[in-house]
Amino acid sequence: MTKKILILPGDGIGPETTAEAVKVLCFFQEAGILDIELSECLIGGAAIDEYGSPLPAETLKMARDADAVLLGAIGGPKWENIERELRPEKGLLGLRAGLGVFANLRPAIMYPQLAEASTLRVQAVSKLNVMIVRELTGGIYFGEPRGIRTLGNGERQGFNTMTYQESEIERICRVAFDIARARRKKVCSVDKANVLEVSELWREIAAKIAADYSDVEFSSMYVDNAAMQLVRAPKQFDVIVTGNLFGDILSDMAAMLTGSIGMLPSASLDENGKGLYEPVHGSAPDIAGKGIANPLATILSVAMLLRYSLKKTALADRVEAAIGSVLDQGICTADLDIPNARFVRTSELGDAVVAAL
Repeated sequence: MTKKILILPGDGIGPETTAEAVKVLCFFQEAGILDIELSECLIGGAAIDEYGSPLPAETLKMARDADAVLLGAIGGPKWENIERELRPEKGLLGLRAGLGVFANLRPAIMYPQLAEASTLRVQAVSKLNVMIVRELTGGIYFGEPRGIRTLGNGERQGFNTMTYQESEIERICRVAFDIARARRKKVCSVDKANVLEVSELWREIAAKIAADYSDVEFSSMYVDNAAMQLVRAPKQFDVIVTGNLFGDILSDMAAMLTGSIGMLPSASLDENGKGLYEPVHGSAPDIAGKGIANPLATILSVAMLLRYSLKKTALADRVEAAIGSVLDQGICTADLDIPNARFVRTSELGDAVVAAL
């Protein structure tokens, strides 16, 4: 059966990096080993400029109709001063909510060619492979009430609400434990149960779910300690599961352990495995249009798309191996600190990956 894949290039370097990722999909399509139909729509700042909305109704409809969605990047200084509800980021939040993609998978993998580029000692990060599973559609980013109000004394006060229901905690924990079963069988649940009631409930439910996975080692950790441990001894972790706010922070911290945020993909899955796939880097407006952006995180997002939504594990493995082969040859963009590297342009790096395939 033909699988529908929607491409959302977005803003900044998004169109450049997604173009290289599409080359990989087209390679498999033209080889007759992947039956897909590609389409494209606008989101974020590009959609604001064209339609006056960061998430046009047609974009959301096409995303819902697709089997998987590949997103480039959104946002930029051009749209920073417009009304908050119309900013590009609202389009991304609306897309996540509209698709019901509650499980954000953020792998932090150290490629051996980049070990010396990490800010930590080589021995601390060599062979690092951590998966952070972040709850994506609940927590403080979506909680109500929220806003800015004026108190009786005339002083303004900003307020947000962090909430989690038992069912939300249970489903994200089950995703983490299922993933851990295919890895090193370790799950660490991160919370702030010593001061937050919402984290008390999180810790209780996580422990309850752990009882259903007797083959997986389970632990809980306060978020401040988890941040410290990620810097002190990151390889102690296998799978980390946590809420939206904590996951947002810890996943970016873990990303920098690997030496380059330009190498890291992500997946956001719904209950049926349908996913929204995107690199973790931003739109990098300072280099947009220069042809020097690193497309590997977006190409690795395609590997995750193949693995989780299309169930093409062998093809995902081939993409990851091809990227390793290219890096072994020292072929990369200038953001990667690889000894004796041969720096190439965005399109040339995409072509090199396809050639390796």
